[in-house]
Amino acid sequence: MLSKRITVTIGIILILASNFVCAQSQGSFDIVITNGHIIDGTGSPWYSGDLGIRDGKIAAIGHLSAAPRQRTIDAAGKVVAPGFIDMLGQSELTILVDPRLPSKIYQGITSEITGEGNSIAPLNDAIIESDRVGFDHFKVNPDWRTLRQYFARLEKQGIGINVATYVGATQVRRMVLGDDNKQPTPEQLDQMKALVREAMKDGAVGVSTSLEYAPAPYAKTEELIALATEAGKSGGIYATHMRNESDSVLEAIDEALRIGREAHVPVEIWHIKVAGKNNWGHMPQVVAKINAARAGGADVTADTYAYTAWYNDFSAFIPAWAHDGGTAKLVERLKDPATRARIRKDMLTPARDWDNEWQEIPGPEAIMIGAVANPKLVPLQGKRLSEIAKLWNKDPMDALFDFLIEDPNTGVAVFGMSQPDVTLALQQPWVSIDNDSEGTSPEGILGQAHPHPRAYGTFPRILSKYVREEKVLTLEDAIRKCSALPAQRMRLTDRGVLKQGMWADVVIFDPATVRDRATFDSPNQLSEGMDYVLVNGTPVIEEGKMTGRLPGKVLRGPGYDR
Repeated sequence: MLSKRITVTIGIILILASNFVCAQSQGSFDIVITNGHIIDGTGSPWYSGDLGIRDGKIAAIGHLSAAPRQRTIDAAGKVVAPGFIDMLGQSELTILVDPRLPSKIYQGITSEITGEGNSIAPLNDAIIESDRVGFDHFKVNPDWRTLRQYFARLEKQGIGINVATYVGATQVRRMVLGDDNKQPTPEQLDQMKALVREAMKDGAVGVSTSLEYAPAPYAKTEELIALATEAGKSGGIYATHMRNESDSVLEAIDEALRIGREAHVPVEIWHIKVAGKNNWGHMPQVVAKINAARAGGADVTADTYAYTAWYNDFSAFIPAWAHDGGTAKLVERLKDPATRARIRKDMLTPARDWDNEWQEIPGPEAIMIGAVANPKLVPLQGKRLSEIAKLWNKDPMDALFDFLIEDPNTGVAVFGMSQPDVTLALQQPWVSIDNDSEGTSPEGILGQAHPHPRAYGTFPRILSKYVREEKVLTLEDAIRKCSALPAQRMRLTDRGVLKQGMWADVVIFDPATVRDRATFDSPNQLSEGMDYVLVNGTPVIEEGKMTGRLPGKVLRGPGYDR
């Protein structure tokens, strides 16, 4: 009898020990997220399960009720998804002002790709002096000259989200040729190529262009192929704000495809659109062209912020030739009556050889003044050009010219797209999401600007407008466009999907209530509905409130030379 009891007791001990070993094999977690609907980013339907995080990474997914942990986040009734990846942010300077980037994290953005043509580096004294207004506005001391040095500054100060950047083709052109309208000699092109190689070794993810903004339009396609080829040798990609997004958009796509083909690099078309009232309804042709290119083997994808207004430099309304030599020369030309008359004539003449935004808008009421650098003009932020022309008792084009004389660094929102075109682009399986705005905040110097509402609202607006209200996307596909698709394009093999071993960039939200609040008239409003946002396993949003933590990492490209 005693022997039987001993046997039973030993059996119980062995069972308990087995359970203990099983629990221990899972290890102790820093955080376990329980009871959520897991949408993993791949486009698959949601499933139930617990998500265990350890040392910043997803350590386990499954039934973890018995596993030891430091804390539990109950996601009952909520979606648990990968953190969102902004395919085109502009935060390279503002992240030095407020590294928390509130406007981004309240959208669920955990990673940003930046560097649109004019990248943060390389830098030289001439560029710093030319761009002094921007540095001074943000009270930033540009104490770096290379991407490696800039990344070191980010890592020293700490950042709220993960950041990667391209090296800009415009930037390397300015390093060698300045802001002048001229072509590089073979020796100068070699210098530019060397700068791209060095940037790729520093960790750039590829080379980028922004071909609407001078001096970028001065670059011929062959120059861009040469630079993209250098990026491709290090595994980089070519991303572009194309040369034209309106009357010649199909030709601009052809140029982008040629660059990708001859440089042997993938192509990302930023903020894909058909701009201008005369082009509304042409998105089907754009989609057909890209689908045909993909069917033919071209690795080309695109992204969108899905608003009907874009946001760019007010000076983009001026033809490229008038920018030759830089901002000071532009202002001189606007002051000269004869040159001003020539600029006016060009803007009033329909043309296919440059992106003539004046011909793309219904009228001056379609231009809203955004951020200004001249303090005297701050009261005009948020006003339409038509209002300012009336206030100043001037012709709208004269008001535009005079505004630029006072502040050539002004940003504007331009209402020049149709909603059906925007929606159709968004629905394409190869289109991901970009914010196309710098990270900002309602507080401090950043809160004094009047940005496009996309700066605060893009990603929640996708979930509320296009998923919940209009039902033109499923929730699973919208999340795929915000996470796995951009991660795939950017070769972020350890992010973008909820899977064991991946970095724990995670968002938790209620799909029935998440929403944007920013409007064109009142843009400085944080989005609502992100209950938790984790960056590398650390909450930057907790119970809907910002924690102030800075767990972000610099994401370096495949050519990075340690």
